[in-house]
Amino acid sequence: MNKAILITGGAGFIGSHVIRKFVLSYPDYQIINLDKLTYAGNLENLNDVEHQDNYQFIKGDIEDSKLVDNLFVEYSIKGVIHLAAESHVDRSISDPLSFIQTNVLGTVNLLNAAVQNWHAQTDCLFYHISTDEVYGSITAPDLFTESTTYDPNSPYSASKASSDHFVRAYYNTYKLPVLISNCSNNYGPCQFPEKLIPVCINNIINKKPLPVYGKGENVRDWLYVEDHVAAIDLLFHQGKVGETYNIGGDNQFKNIDLVNLLCQIMDQKLDRSGSEHLIEFVTDRPGHDLRYAIDSSKIQDELGWRPSLDLKEGLDKTVDWYLENEDWLEHVTSGQYQTYYQEQYFNR
Repeated sequence: MNKAILITGGAGFIGSHVIRKFVLSYPDYQIINLDKLTYAGNLENLNDVEHQDNYQFIKGDIEDSKLVDNLFVEYSIKGVIHLAAESHVDRSISDPLSFIQTNVLGTVNLLNAAVQNWHAQTDCLFYHISTDEVYGSITAPDLFTESTTYDPNSPYSASKASSDHFVRAYYNTYKLPVLISNCSNNYGPCQFPEKLIPVCINNIINKKPLPVYGKGENVRDWLYVEDHVAAIDLLFHQGKVGETYNIGGDNQFKNIDLVNLLCQIMDQKLDRSGSEHLIEFVTDRPGHDLRYAIDSSKIQDELGWRPSLDLKEGLDKTVDWYLENEDWLEHVTSGQYQTYYQEQYFNR
């Protein structure tokens, strides 16, 4: 195998889809999955590739600088796709320190290891996956571009903004070959039920309340996870070093409209009615950004990437997956996961 790629957070939602894509599409790559296996990391997401010859899982924490350094040396890592992150805004409000430790210090550990091991090599790349939340909120009809000023409003988005700045600083200071992408809200199979769509799917199945912040007027751009993975694949292989690329789904929806659409889809598939009556407006999140909206014309114009699914198509596929994998859903919402899950969504 001629190239070892370290993918951090590969047992998580987006990461597991990236792992699968790279393991199956690039048999000449050795794919190293480094994941701490927090509540949102689940190796069940990778059952179909875990026995592939070019795949290796390592349980570990990106905050462990010695472990990270050893991995770079042992496997002669030539590429990093960095997805490992604490990502839930609500939890960042109650526990900001853990977001700083993982998202900032963990990222710097990886950057340091790359600087120490790559030197002047030209066939290496540090690809950092970030979020549109670093830009803060934007009023209609404006869109986030790659030059939009950072204005993070939550501890989560502040930690991601900080990690973005460190990546750029290592590019400018150490000439480290880096690339950054900022994506909009991902959804699809295997997403842990703390985010809006899988929470609603699970709650509709079980006829439980559907929590919607405030009046549900917050607008998000929704990106189907496999479309995001296609963009990651393209950028890793063809993106320009030192550049930033925005990745959006061109699917802007108010939260309440999204939940109503999801109720319609679920009722049709479950042969029932009235799921919209489960909607329950709850106290708004502190510092809740009103609107995110991405302009992804740069990656579209320069590299030819386009999102393949509109929201209705993507939700259909997503709901089908959850209904076909209720054992997975039951597992991640019970046992070791249940206490946290209940605290977040069932006891408001």
